[in-house]
Amino acid sequence: MEKNYLFNQRIRLRHLHTFVAVAQQGTLGRAAEVLSLSQPALSKTLNELEEMAGARLFERGRLGAQLTTAGEQFLTHAVRILDALNHAGQSLSPMAARDPTVLRIGVLTTVALGMLPSILERFHQQQPRTLVQVATLHNNVLLAGLRAGEFEVGIGRMAETEMMTGLTYELLFLESLRLVVRPEHPLLSDNVTLSRALNWPVVISPEGTAPRRIADAMLKDHGCRLPDAVVETSATSLARQLALRYNYVWFVPSGAIKDDLLHNALAALPVASHGPGEPVGIITRTGAPLSRSAEVLMATIRKSHSG
Repeated sequence: MEKNYLFNQRIRLRHLHTFVAVAQQGTLGRAAEVLSLSQPALSKTLNELEEMAGARLFERGRLGAQLTTAGEQFLTHAVRILDALNHAGQSLSPMAARDPTVLRIGVLTTVALGMLPSILERFHQQQPRTLVQVATLHNNVLLAGLRAGEFEVGIGRMAETEMMTGLTYELLFLESLRLVVRPEHPLLSDNVTLSRALNWPVVISPEGTAPRRIADAMLKDHGCRLPDAVVETSATSLARQLALRYNYVWFVPSGAIKDDLLHNALAALPVASHGPGEPVGIITRTGAPLSRSAEVLMATIRKSHSG
Protein backbone atom coordinates (compact mmCIF):
# COMPACT_ATOMS: atom_id res chain seq x y z
CA MET A 1 0.00 0.00 0.00
CA GLU A 2 2.80 2.43 0.93
CA LYS A 3 4.66 1.69 -2.32
CA ASN A 4 1.54 2.44 -4.41
CA TYR A 5 1.00 5.68 -2.47
CA LEU A 6 4.56 6.85 -3.10
CA PHE A 7 4.29 5.91 -6.77
CA ASN A 8 1.06 7.88 -7.19
CA GLN A 9 2.52 10.88 -5.39
CA ARG A 10 5.77 11.05 -7.38
CA ILE A 11 4.61 10.30 -10.91
CA ARG A 12 4.39 13.33 -13.21
CA LEU A 13 2.79 14.03 -16.57
CA ARG A 14 6.21 14.03 -18.23
CA HIS A 15 6.60 10.39 -17.17
CA LEU A 16 3.28 9.47 -18.78
CA HIS A 17 3.94 11.43 -21.99
CA THR A 18 7.37 9.83 -22.29
CA PHE A 19 6.08 6.33 -21.65
CA VAL A 20 3.22 6.59 -24.17
CA ALA A 21 5.48 8.16 -26.82
CA VAL A 22 7.98 5.31 -26.57
CA ALA A 23 5.15 2.74 -26.72
CA GLN A 24 3.70 4.40 -29.83
CA GLN A 25 6.96 5.06 -31.68
CA GLY A 26 8.71 1.79 -30.83
CA THR A 27 12.14 3.35 -30.28
CA LEU A 28 13.58 5.87 -27.84
CA GLY A 29 15.09 7.87 -30.69
CA ARG A 30 11.80 8.46 -32.52
CA ALA A 31 9.99 9.17 -29.24
CA ALA A 32 12.62 11.78 -28.35
CA GLU A 33 12.07 13.49 -31.72
CA VAL A 34 8.28 13.55 -31.22
CA LEU A 35 8.66 15.07 -27.73
CA SER A 36 11.48 17.45 -28.80
CA LEU A 37 13.77 15.97 -26.15
CA SER A 38 17.30 14.69 -26.23
CA GLN A 39 17.54 10.92 -26.03
CA PRO A 40 19.52 11.01 -22.75
CA ALA A 41 16.79 13.18 -21.17
CA LEU A 42 14.08 10.82 -22.39
CA SER A 43 16.01 7.78 -21.10
CA LYS A 44 16.40 9.43 -17.70
CA THR A 45 12.64 10.08 -17.45
CA LEU A 46 11.84 6.53 -18.50
CA ASN A 47 14.31 5.12 -15.97
CA GLU A 48 12.69 7.22 -13.24
CA LEU A 49 9.28 5.81 -14.13
CA GLU A 50 10.52 2.21 -14.12
CA GLU A 51 12.25 2.78 -10.78
CA MET A 52 9.03 4.17 -9.26
CA ALA A 53 7.02 1.30 -10.75
CA GLY A 54 9.49 -1.27 -9.50
CA ALA A 55 9.30 -3.10 -12.84
CA ARG A 56 10.70 -2.94 -16.33
CA LEU A 57 8.12 -1.48 -18.70
CA PHE A 58 10.14 -2.03 -21.90
CA GLU A 59 12.61 -4.56 -23.19
CA ARG A 60 15.17 -2.50 -25.07
CA GLY A 61 17.31 -3.98 -27.82
CA ARG A 62 18.74 -3.30 -31.24
CA LEU A 63 15.27 -3.39 -32.80
CA GLY A 64 13.77 -0.84 -30.43
CA ALA A 65 11.69 -0.85 -27.27
CA GLN A 66 9.08 -3.60 -26.82
CA LEU A 67 6.46 -3.39 -24.06
CA THR A 68 6.75 -5.95 -21.27
CA THR A 69 3.64 -7.50 -19.70
CA ALA A 70 3.80 -4.85 -16.98
CA GLY A 71 4.21 -2.20 -19.67
CA GLU A 72 1.13 -3.42 -21.55
CA GLN A 73 -0.92 -3.18 -18.36
CA PHE A 74 0.40 0.27 -17.48
CA LEU A 75 -0.17 1.58 -21.02
CA THR A 76 -3.94 1.21 -20.64
CA HIS A 77 -3.94 3.39 -17.52
CA ALA A 78 -1.49 5.95 -18.90
CA VAL A 79 -3.56 6.49 -22.05
CA ARG A 80 -6.75 6.81 -19.97
CA ILE A 81 -5.17 9.47 -17.70
CA LEU A 82 -3.85 11.57 -20.59
CA ASP A 83 -7.16 11.25 -22.41
CA ALA A 84 -9.08 12.43 -19.33
CA LEU A 85 -6.82 15.47 -18.99
CA ASN A 86 -7.31 16.30 -22.67
CA HIS A 87 -11.10 16.15 -22.26
CA ALA A 88 -10.89 18.32 -19.16
CA GLY A 89 -8.93 20.95 -21.06
CA GLN A 90 -11.39 20.92 -23.94
CA SER A 91 -14.34 21.38 -21.58
CA LEU A 92 -12.86 24.65 -20.29
CA SER A 93 -12.72 26.18 -23.76
CA PRO A 94 -15.35 28.90 -24.28
CA MET A 95 -15.55 27.86 -27.93
CA ALA A 96 -16.42 24.26 -27.07
CA ALA A 97 -20.12 24.68 -27.85
CA ARG A 98 -19.33 25.84 -31.39
CA ASP A 99 -16.64 23.26 -32.13
CA PRO A 100 -17.42 20.50 -34.63
CA THR A 101 -18.02 16.94 -33.46
CA VAL A 102 -14.75 15.12 -32.75
CA LEU A 103 -14.31 11.49 -33.75
CA ARG A 104 -11.09 9.80 -32.69
CA ILE A 105 -10.00 6.66 -34.50
CA GLY A 106 -6.93 4.45 -34.32
CA VAL A 107 -5.67 2.55 -37.37
CA LEU A 108 -2.73 0.48 -38.51
CA THR A 109 -0.18 2.37 -40.58
CA THR A 110 -0.91 0.15 -43.58
CA VAL A 111 -4.62 0.97 -43.30
CA ALA A 112 -3.86 4.70 -43.20
CA LEU A 113 -1.87 4.39 -46.41
CA GLY A 114 -4.31 2.08 -48.15
CA MET A 115 -8.06 2.10 -47.54
CA LEU A 116 -8.52 5.03 -45.15
CA PRO A 117 -8.27 8.06 -47.51
CA SER A 118 -11.24 7.02 -49.66
CA ILE A 119 -13.23 6.09 -46.54
CA LEU A 120 -12.69 9.51 -44.99
CA GLU A 121 -13.70 11.27 -48.20
CA ARG A 122 -16.98 9.37 -48.30
CA PHE A 123 -17.53 9.86 -44.58
CA HIS A 124 -17.17 13.66 -44.79
CA GLN A 125 -19.75 13.79 -47.55
CA GLN A 126 -22.23 12.59 -44.91
CA GLN A 127 -20.69 14.21 -41.82
CA PRO A 128 -19.17 17.54 -42.96
CA ARG A 129 -19.01 19.00 -39.43
CA THR A 130 -16.93 16.21 -37.93
CA LEU A 131 -13.29 16.61 -36.96
CA VAL A 132 -11.67 13.21 -37.41
CA GLN A 133 -8.53 12.66 -35.36
CA VAL A 134 -6.53 9.75 -36.76
CA ALA A 135 -3.74 7.99 -34.87
CA THR A 136 -1.59 5.49 -36.79
CA LEU A 137 -0.26 2.91 -34.37
CA HIS A 138 1.24 -0.51 -33.84
CA ASN A 139 -1.51 -3.05 -33.18
CA ASN A 140 -0.78 -3.57 -29.45
CA VAL A 141 -0.87 0.17 -28.78
CA LEU A 142 -4.03 0.51 -30.86
CA LEU A 143 -5.81 -2.18 -28.81
CA ALA A 144 -4.69 -0.63 -25.53
CA GLY A 145 -5.98 2.76 -26.67
CA LEU A 146 -9.35 1.29 -27.58
CA ARG A 147 -9.67 -0.45 -24.21
CA ALA A 148 -8.84 2.81 -22.46
CA GLY A 149 -11.41 4.79 -24.46
CA GLU A 150 -8.78 6.78 -26.35
CA PHE A 151 -10.53 5.91 -29.63
CA GLU A 152 -14.13 5.15 -30.51
CA VAL A 153 -13.29 3.02 -33.51
CA GLY A 154 -10.19 1.13 -34.55
CA ILE A 155 -9.12 -0.75 -37.64
CA GLY A 156 -6.61 -3.35 -36.59
CA ARG A 157 -5.62 -6.99 -36.44
CA MET A 158 -7.00 -9.77 -34.31
CA ALA A 159 -4.64 -10.50 -31.41
CA GLU A 160 -4.25 -12.97 -28.54
CA THR A 161 -7.33 -13.49 -26.36
CA GLU A 162 -6.06 -11.46 -23.41
CA MET A 163 -5.37 -8.44 -25.63
CA MET A 164 -8.91 -8.58 -27.08
CA THR A 165 -10.62 -8.64 -23.67
CA GLY A 166 -13.31 -5.95 -23.54
CA LEU A 167 -13.22 -5.41 -27.31
CA THR A 168 -15.60 -6.35 -30.12
CA TYR A 169 -14.08 -7.41 -33.43
CA GLU A 170 -15.73 -7.44 -36.86
CA LEU A 171 -13.71 -9.05 -39.66
CA LEU A 172 -13.25 -7.01 -42.83
CA PHE A 173 -10.69 -9.02 -44.80
CA LEU A 174 -7.64 -11.25 -44.61
CA GLU A 175 -4.55 -9.22 -45.44
CA SER A 176 -1.88 -11.10 -47.37
CA LEU A 177 1.73 -10.10 -47.89
CA ARG A 178 2.90 -8.92 -51.31
CA LEU A 179 6.34 -8.27 -52.74
CA VAL A 180 6.30 -5.11 -54.86
CA VAL A 181 8.80 -3.07 -56.87
CA ARG A 182 8.69 -0.08 -59.20
CA PRO A 183 7.46 -0.98 -62.72
CA GLU A 184 10.89 -0.21 -64.22
CA HIS A 185 12.74 -2.51 -61.80
CA PRO A 186 15.38 -4.64 -63.60
CA LEU A 187 14.07 -7.69 -61.75
CA LEU A 188 10.91 -7.68 -63.88
CA SER A 189 12.87 -8.37 -67.07
CA ASP A 190 13.83 -11.82 -65.76
CA ASN A 191 11.99 -14.93 -64.58
CA VAL A 192 10.97 -13.77 -61.10
CA THR A 193 11.50 -16.05 -58.10
CA LEU A 194 11.84 -15.23 -54.43
CA SER A 195 15.52 -16.16 -54.40
CA ARG A 196 16.21 -13.82 -57.35
CA ALA A 197 14.21 -11.03 -55.71
CA LEU A 198 16.45 -11.33 -52.67
CA ASN A 199 19.48 -10.41 -54.76
CA TRP A 200 18.15 -6.86 -54.46
CA PRO A 201 17.91 -4.66 -51.33
CA VAL A 202 14.80 -5.26 -49.26
CA VAL A 203 12.52 -3.04 -47.15
CA ILE A 204 10.54 -4.97 -44.55
CA SER A 205 8.61 -4.57 -41.28
CA PRO A 206 10.53 -4.97 -37.98
CA GLU A 207 10.67 -8.24 -36.07
CA GLY A 208 7.72 -8.84 -33.78
CA THR A 209 5.14 -7.41 -36.21
CA ALA A 210 2.50 -9.47 -38.03
CA PRO A 211 3.83 -8.65 -41.56
CA ARG A 212 7.33 -9.71 -40.48
CA ARG A 213 6.08 -13.02 -39.09
CA ILE A 214 4.43 -13.79 -42.45
CA ALA A 215 7.58 -12.74 -44.31
CA ASP A 216 9.80 -14.94 -42.13
CA ALA A 217 7.47 -17.90 -42.71
CA MET A 218 7.58 -17.27 -46.47
CA LEU A 219 11.37 -17.15 -46.45
CA LYS A 220 11.53 -20.38 -44.45
CA ASP A 221 9.14 -22.14 -46.84
CA HIS A 222 11.38 -21.25 -49.78
CA GLY A 223 14.65 -21.95 -47.99
CA CYS A 224 15.73 -18.32 -48.41
CA ARG A 225 17.21 -15.65 -46.17
CA LEU A 226 17.16 -11.87 -46.30
CA PRO A 227 20.06 -10.14 -48.07
CA ASP A 228 22.54 -8.02 -46.16
CA ALA A 229 21.05 -4.83 -47.61
CA VAL A 230 17.83 -4.48 -45.59
CA VAL A 231 15.81 -1.55 -44.25
CA GLU A 232 13.58 -2.50 -41.32
CA THR A 233 10.84 0.07 -40.70
CA SER A 234 7.21 0.44 -39.64
CA ALA A 235 7.03 3.75 -41.53
CA THR A 236 5.03 2.83 -44.62
CA SER A 237 5.65 6.25 -46.17
CA LEU A 238 9.42 5.66 -46.09
CA ALA A 239 9.09 2.08 -47.35
CA ARG A 240 6.85 3.22 -50.19
CA GLN A 241 9.33 5.87 -51.33
CA LEU A 242 12.18 3.35 -51.33
CA ALA A 243 10.12 1.04 -53.56
CA LEU A 244 8.81 3.81 -55.84
CA ARG A 245 12.12 5.57 -56.46
CA TYR A 246 14.80 2.93 -56.06
CA ASN A 247 15.39 -0.79 -56.57
CA TYR A 248 14.15 -1.99 -53.18
CA VAL A 249 11.87 -5.02 -52.98
CA TRP A 250 9.12 -4.16 -50.51
CA PHE A 251 7.46 -6.84 -48.35
CA VAL A 252 4.13 -5.11 -47.70
CA PRO A 253 0.60 -5.98 -46.52
CA SER A 254 -1.70 -6.02 -49.54
CA GLY A 255 -4.08 -3.35 -48.22
CA ALA A 256 -1.37 -0.71 -48.19
CA ILE A 257 -0.63 -0.86 -51.92
CA LYS A 258 -4.05 -1.54 -53.45
CA ASP A 259 -4.23 1.86 -55.18
CA ASP A 260 -0.57 1.75 -56.24
CA LEU A 261 -1.16 -1.56 -58.00
CA LEU A 262 -4.42 -0.33 -59.53
CA HIS A 263 -2.70 2.71 -61.04
CA ASN A 264 0.50 0.82 -61.96
CA ALA A 265 2.64 2.91 -59.64
CA LEU A 266 4.04 -0.34 -58.24
CA ALA A 267 4.22 -3.86 -59.64
CA ALA A 268 3.59 -7.03 -57.64
CA LEU A 269 6.01 -9.92 -58.00
CA PRO A 270 4.47 -13.35 -58.70
CA VAL A 271 5.54 -14.74 -55.32
CA ALA A 272 2.82 -16.40 -53.24
CA SER A 273 2.18 -15.16 -49.70
CA HIS A 274 2.42 -17.57 -46.78
CA GLY A 275 -0.92 -18.74 -45.39
CA PRO A 276 -4.37 -17.16 -45.78
CA GLY A 277 -3.30 -13.78 -44.39
CA GLU A 278 -3.79 -11.75 -41.21
CA PRO A 279 -7.39 -10.86 -40.19
CA VAL A 280 -8.02 -7.10 -40.25
CA GLY A 281 -11.27 -5.69 -38.92
CA ILE A 282 -13.25 -2.99 -37.14
CA ILE A 283 -12.67 -2.95 -33.39
CA THR A 284 -14.73 -1.15 -30.74
CA ARG A 285 -15.15 -1.36 -26.98
CA THR A 286 -17.72 -3.97 -25.99
CA GLY A 287 -20.87 -2.34 -24.61
CA ALA A 288 -19.65 1.23 -25.11
CA PRO A 289 -22.25 3.53 -26.73
CA LEU A 290 -21.16 4.84 -30.12
CA SER A 291 -21.64 8.37 -31.35
CA ARG A 292 -23.58 9.06 -34.52
CA SER A 293 -20.31 9.89 -36.29
CA ALA A 294 -18.77 6.58 -35.24
CA GLU A 295 -21.77 4.66 -36.56
CA VAL A 296 -21.60 6.50 -39.90
CA LEU A 297 -17.87 5.82 -40.16
CA MET A 298 -18.35 2.10 -39.50
CA ALA A 299 -21.12 1.92 -42.10
CA THR A 300 -18.83 3.70 -44.58
CA ILE A 301 -16.01 1.24 -43.87
CA ARG A 302 -18.31 -1.73 -44.44
CA LYS A 303 -19.72 -0.28 -47.67
CA SER A 304 -16.27 0.61 -48.97
CA HIS A 305 -15.00 -2.89 -48.35
CA SER A 306 -18.06 -4.66 -49.77
CA GLY A 307 -17.93 -2.44 -52.84
